[in-house]
Amino acid sequence: MNGADSLCDTLLTNNVDVCFANPGTSEMHFVASLDKRPEMRCVLGLFEGVVTGAADGYARMADKPAATLLHLGPGMANGLANMHNARRAQTPMINIVGDHASYHLNYDAPLTSDIESLARPMSDWVRRIQSADDVSPAAAAAISAAQTEPGAVTTLILPADAAWTNTTASTRRAVVPQPTEVDALALRTVADALRNGRKTVIMLGGKALRSKALEAASRIAVKTGARLLAQQANSRMERGAGRVKIDRLPFNVDLAIKTLEGTEQLVLIGARMPAAFFAYPGKPGSPVPQACARIDLTQPGDDLAQALDALAEAVGAGHSVTPDLCERHANELPSGTLTATAVIQAIGALSPNNAIICDESVSSGRDSFRHTFGSAPHDFLAITGGAIGIGIPLATGAAVACPDRKVILMQADGSGMYTLQGLWTQAREQLDVVTVVFANQRYAILHGELKLVGAREPGRNASRMLDLDTPTLDWVSLAKGAGVEAASANTAEGFADLLRSALSRKGPFLIEARI
Repeated sequence: MNGADSLCDTLLTNNVDVCFANPGTSEMHFVASLDKRPEMRCVLGLFEGVVTGAADGYARMADKPAATLLHLGPGMANGLANMHNARRAQTPMINIVGDHASYHLNYDAPLTSDIESLARPMSDWVRRIQSADDVSPAAAAAISAAQTEPGAVTTLILPADAAWTNTTASTRRAVVPQPTEVDALALRTVADALRNGRKTVIMLGGKALRSKALEAASRIAVKTGARLLAQQANSRMERGAGRVKIDRLPFNVDLAIKTLEGTEQLVLIGARMPAAFFAYPGKPGSPVPQACARIDLTQPGDDLAQALDALAEAVGAGHSVTPDLCERHANELPSGTLTATAVIQAIGALSPNNAIICDESVSSGRDSFRHTFGSAPHDFLAITGGAIGIGIPLATGAAVACPDRKVILMQADGSGMYTLQGLWTQAREQLDVVTVVFANQRYAILHGELKLVGAREPGRNASRMLDLDTPTLDWVSLAKGAGVEAASANTAEGFADLLRSALSRKGPFLIEARI
């Protein structure tokens, strides 16, 4: 057994059985070891941003990490944007980055780089393997760190000589700490605050947005008169008919300020303190009123569902209190001109039970919740770190994790071009993903941001940096070139017909919605 074999065995022993990969020469011994272990599913991405984004989508739905395989520092650098998104989503991920043999680093070969320095800003945990005997202990430590609540992005650097050298070290099992219980003092403080009559918002994030935890949160809100709200960007929300009706804090800073206007107390449960996505002249950096008191119920590592159950008991919001659940709405299909709203209405009306909806529609989908509260029950995965290019990989990983569920991706056209290589992976793996491209031929969000910062209407130079219409992107041809069947629609009726057809069949399909 060599170090690469030891790494494979350690991953499999600890139930890490999917590897999203884009390997190179330094990783060939690990590739050879993976080849001998058919129980490990290996999924090729044609760009490292697809690899890391797919690992993110996989873990959000599987509730366990996948491994990624990346080629030295430059290969990992290609995947950093979606490592950033995963870190902001608190996604468990194990990045395995190959490196030159340890003795070869002195030669400063062309691909030599400072991998640790590249990895640290987008990782919660980084470790370089020291030898073949160190492979299993290091891998077990990475797995443990990745799965410690609420989840972490870990990066393990594998020198080529550590991979090819023989080892007799035993295969380690990772020790994963159990989630902690909510602090008793914090529980009393929040319970007292919810009784004091002040205008209170309970803001949720992380696993507090799963259906059972949400029901406890809703009972608390019904009992105390507090308002429930999800933080703006969330890794996974369980939504739809029969589930708790909860909105998210708007992206737009003015709308966010209006949403929280008058709030006297903000109770955070698995959520971060809200902040504007960017600084704008004359606008506050946080939408929270200055006089609002911040009260944290939980800390990282806490069991959010347990915390909500304990809080419900503390305020007398037991199961006799009825949570505010969404009713199933038989939404009428839109007709006439195809707009972003019409696309979302059709998705809301036609989505099957237990679908997974991934969202990188950016500006086109800002108002999507309003049209989907009463849709069939579904999981909702969103961009979390603001680095565009997550949509197609996110849907790819979710489909690998849940092969029996339909995945629907709402994808903006500009950000879709960052990682459209993921369509090829969907075709190769025959993943059940329907991709809906909002084809408005522009970075519409940046047109809005230009106005928000107080700039004038875009002239020639600005338009050439913000518009995608010369030449116009042909998403049908792009998808077919990657092996994915595709069609376009320019009317609401035509879009609904295509969506209905795509949802009725298995395998990848792309719809270009010309809005």
